[in-house]
Amino acid sequence: MASTVPLAYMENTPAVPSWLNKGDNAWQMTAATLVGLQSVPGLVILYASIVKKKWAVNAAFMALYAFAAALICWVVLCYRMAFGEKLFPFWGKAGPALGQKYLIGRAKLPESGRVHKDGTVEAPMVEPFFPMVSLVWFQFMFAAITIILLAGSVLGRMNIRAWMLFVPLWLIFSYTVGAFSLWGGGFLFQWGVVDYSGGYVIHLSSGTAGFVAAYWVGPRLRGDKERFPPNNVLLMLAGAGLLWLGWSGFNGGAPYAANLVSSMAVLNTNISAATSLLVWTTLDVLFFGKPSVIGAVQGMMTGLVCITPGAGVVQAWAAIIMGILAGSVPWVTMMILHKRSALLQNVDDTLGVFHTHAVAGLLGGVLTGLLAEPVLCRMLLPFTNTRGAFYGGEGGIQLLKQLAAAAFVIVWNIVSTTLILLFIRLFMPLRMPEEQLIIGDDAVHGEEAYALWGDGDRYDITRPEVYPDGEMRSGTRFSPANGARGVTIQL
Repeated sequence: MASTVPLAYMENTPAVPSWLNKGDNAWQMTAATLVGLQSVPGLVILYASIVKKKWAVNAAFMALYAFAAALICWVVLCYRMAFGEKLFPFWGKAGPALGQKYLIGRAKLPESGRVHKDGTVEAPMVEPFFPMVSLVWFQFMFAAITIILLAGSVLGRMNIRAWMLFVPLWLIFSYTVGAFSLWGGGFLFQWGVVDYSGGYVIHLSSGTAGFVAAYWVGPRLRGDKERFPPNNVLLMLAGAGLLWLGWSGFNGGAPYAANLVSSMAVLNTNISAATSLLVWTTLDVLFFGKPSVIGAVQGMMTGLVCITPGAGVVQAWAAIIMGILAGSVPWVTMMILHKRSALLQNVDDTLGVFHTHAVAGLLGGVLTGLLAEPVLCRMLLPFTNTRGAFYGGEGGIQLLKQLAAAAFVIVWNIVSTTLILLFIRLFMPLRMPEEQLIIGDDAVHGEEAYALWGDGDRYDITRPEVYPDGEMRSGTRFSPANGARGVTIQL
C-alpha cells in the first residue's frame, strides 16, 4: 500500500519550498518574539521601575531607543558583519539584509563549515530549515538586548544625545566582532569554543563594555549614588518576570530547530535561574537578616546569564551546580569585593551590570568548559570530541579555549568601547550637565513618569486661586505644562 503525505506537509505552494520545516520556522519566530519581549517591554519596565523616580522616563527611553536603532543598523549593515562572509578572521563583510531574494532563501552561515588543511570536510555549513529572514530577525533580538543590558551601567547620567550616537557605533565596531568570532564562523568558532547562546557574545560583552562606559561617562550625582531607591518594586518584578520566561526563547531558540537540544536548554535555563535566586536570597538572609526583592531579581539574572553559554550542552544536575555558583560568586563580588576594591568603588555602574553579566557570563563560560557533556555536544556542535574537562579526554583543552576566548572578548570590548566614547566626546559631552542631573526626566525629556494631578497639570505652590467664596488662597493653582507633566510623589 503506497504511503501518502498529508496535504499540510506537501510542497504545494511557492511559499513552502522543500527545505522549509514549518515547525522549526514557527518555533524560531516564536523564540525571537520571546527574546524581543525581554527587551520591549521587559527591560523597559525593569529599568523604569528599578531607578530613582526622577530617572524613570529616561531609563525607559534609553532602552526603547536602543531597540529601534539596533534594528535599523542590523538590517542595513550589521547582520552580515556578524553572520555573513568573512572579511577578517574576527569580522564579516558589511552589507544590507534587505533584498527579497536574500531574505526568502534558505538560512545559512557561510563561514560555519569546517575544512581540514588536507581539504576534507569535518563539518558542513550550518543551514537551518527555515528562511534567512527568520534568522535575521532572531539574531537581531540578541543584538538589541545586548546594547540594552549595557545601558544599565550608565543610567541616571549619560547624555541622551551621546547615547543615541553610541548605540549604532557600538553595534558596528564591538558587537559584530564577538558575534562573528563565536557564532558566525570566525576564528573562535573554528577553534571550537562553546558559547551556546551568548554567555560571551552578549553578557560578558555587555558587562565589560558597560563597566568601561560607566568609567568614561562618569558618576551620578553624589545624592543619586548614595540613595537610588527603586520607584516601583512591584513593576520591577513584572519586568523581571518577562526576562525570566523570555529566556526560554533566548536559549531554546539557539539550536535553530525545535529539537532535543532546545528542550534540554529550556529546562536547564529555568533550573539554573531558580537555584541561583534561592542561593542569592539565602545569602541575603544569612548576612543581612532579611530577604531582598532586588537581590532575588539579581540572583535570578545571574542564574540565567550563567547557564546561557552551556544551556544546551550540560546535564540538568550540572545546571543546579551552575545555579549554585551563579547565586554565590557574583553575590560575593557585588557585596564584598566591590566594597573592598578601589577600582570598583570609583566606577559608578548603576545597576551592577559588571557583576550580574560580566562576572556571571565569564563564570558560565568557564563552567561550560568543565561540564559540557559529550553526547549533548555531538547533538549540537559541528566538531568532534567536544567535551568539558570533567569528562576527560580533550576536555582540559576545551577549558583553556574557553578562557582564551573570554580574554579576547574582554580586551576587544575594553578597547572598542573606549575608542567609541572618546570619539563621541570630541563632539559632545558624555555626561549630562549638572542642571539636568539635579532635575532628571523633566529637564531631559520635558516629561515625568507620574502625573498625579491629572491632565498633565503641574502643581504651583506660588500662584493663588480664586475660590467660589471670592477668597484667594495660595498653593492650590495648577499651571499648564507641555507634555505629560504633573506633581510627582516620592515613592
